[in-house]
Amino acid sequence: MKHATFKTNINCGSCVKAVTPRLQKVEGIVRWEVDTARSDKVLSVDMDEDVTPEILDAVRKSGFDIQQIA
Repeated sequence: MKHATFKTNINCGSCVKAVTPRLQKVEGIVRWEVDTARSDKVLSVDMDEDVTPEILDAVRKSGFDIQQIA
């Protein structure tokens, strides 16, 4: 299993709800969560395979900024 973290501007529960449908459509994601309490709003993703480009695309198409940090 692969793990990746991303800095985002997903900063509240409503924002998480807005991005959820697109992230749920990305095949290969096992689990994801956004830590909205942190100042850098980290999105952590566990994946079966590297689907980083799809994650970046899904979050951006939901109207949020995203940058891979690990």
